[in-house]
Amino acid sequence: MNLSPVKRLILETMWLMSKPAKAKEIAEETGLGFPSVMMHIIGLTRMGYVQTPERGYYSITEKGKRALGFPQINGKTAEKLLAYVPMDKAFHFYADVGKPLSVYATSLQDFCEKILKVDLASIEFHANRGDFENWFNGLGDIELARKVFLLKGKASGEELRRILYETVKNRCAELAALRLQ
Repeated sequence: MNLSPVKRLILETMWLMSKPAKAKEIAEETGLGFPSVMMHIIGLTRMGYVQTPERGYYSITEKGKRALGFPQINGKTAEKLLAYVPMDKAFHFYADVGKPLSVYATSLQDFCEKILKVDLASIEFHANRGDFENWFNGLGDIELARKVFLLKGKASGEELRRILYETVKNRCAELAALRLQ
């Protein structure tokens, strides 16, 4: 089923928020009016794309994620996404083209640890080039790659480091929970 542009915007916003949110918060984040957002949330809930984990809060479902084009992640896939990769597939941090830092990440969890310590100029260099989302795509995590892509231009400096760290850390926690299912 095709989603209207407004329903897609609301679903994408809920997906980006990564946590249950009130309709008012979703309205503020999308820039849409509260009555319109509430009406679309009701419709999305009936379609099975949104759920109400607790009264007054809404979150995107797995079916909603699939409607946005993300593949379903099961325990085996989550295990694979969290696994260590060989050195030739590791993320290698650079200060600039031809200037490696001799710092590399061999898993998403390792990436989280390294992103806190690596030079800020390296983070900005890779973020501007799209290197992070390319690596996440290469690992098979289309959802994480898309989230990081959408961060472009929204933050810089330490704020970029913090947001990138939190985004990847939250994804690791989500995958770890799925791995146990």
